[in-house]
Amino acid sequence: MNTIIVTGGAGFIGSALVRHIINHTEFAVVNVDKLTYAGNVQTLACIVSSPRYNFEKADICDGAEMRRIFNQYQPFLIVHLAAESHVDRSIHGPDDFIKTNIVGTYTLLEESRAYWSKLSAEDKQAFRFHHVSTDEVYGDLPHPQDVLESSELPLFSEATPYAPSSPYSASKASSDHLVRAWHRTYGLPVVVTNCSNNYGPYQHQEKLIPLVISQALANKPLPIYGKGNQIRDWLYVEDHVKALILVATKGRIGETYNIGGVNEKQNIEVVNTICQLLDELKPKSNKYAEQIQHVADRPGHDMRYAIDCAKLQSELGWVPLETFASGLRKTVKWYLRE
Repeated sequence: MNTIIVTGGAGFIGSALVRHIINHTEFAVVNVDKLTYAGNVQTLACIVSSPRYNFEKADICDGAEMRRIFNQYQPFLIVHLAAESHVDRSIHGPDDFIKTNIVGTYTLLEESRAYWSKLSAEDKQAFRFHHVSTDEVYGDLPHPQDVLESSELPLFSEATPYAPSSPYSASKASSDHLVRAWHRTYGLPVVVTNCSNNYGPYQHQEKLIPLVISQALANKPLPIYGKGNQIRDWLYVEDHVKALILVATKGRIGETYNIGGVNEKQNIEVVNTICQLLDELKPKSNKYAEQIQHVADRPGHDMRYAIDCAKLQSELGWVPLETFASGLRKTVKWYLRE
């Protein structure tokens, strides 16, 4: 048993994880992805010829297909990344989020439990189900503008109560609870991670950083919700996938680990920094920041997310290698090469 199944392995984070496993470990990978609009197999072109890589186009809501894949490939680890993940889409059409994020996770848990229950005692001990989630399940944190200057701003910890604000975050919160329930009720060996905002190469253009880069290069408006003072903790995707492998293989069963980039930035600051990088790397007659346009804020928009990843650092020794400055420069350069 040396095979890892990655669900959603053609997505942004999933493809980065698959590439990392093939390039930096000896494990085999089965990429299970139904290839929605967010899936892109071209992100895996550099490893597709590896004998340790297999692709299965399948929906995690299809129990029979999941059963076949489990029985055929005999994995020791499931890393569950398949999810609908765009908040704006969840507001306008929550149905897919309920189906994939909740029903899909339930189906995957049940098939994992059935598969795990038939393993030998030794293989049972080795098996793990790693559920990848988001910091958005925790809701909102106080914004610096709303607290006294001397006050210490709180961070999301693994003990923070859940308070999701959007259909997306509510669906992910539900899936988190299901995973923990399957551990508590059935003994399924699980670990859970909740990460902050990812960025880096290959990200879908509906997300803030690639959207701003592509709009700026096309000389189109750069839309900013409200004042742009919403704060996010930014995590470079390569740092994230290294943490995922570490938690999946060495984390304590039944535990949750928060993964953050330790890079809190206001959205307007992120956009201005991208504009400054483009002014330097691909200059034009006018400044890119002149394209910024403020638009009406979206409903239920959380003002601040920030993660305390002390547990992950102290137990498993993980620290992010990229600063926001270094990671964003790499990202902008990659999109310019594209």
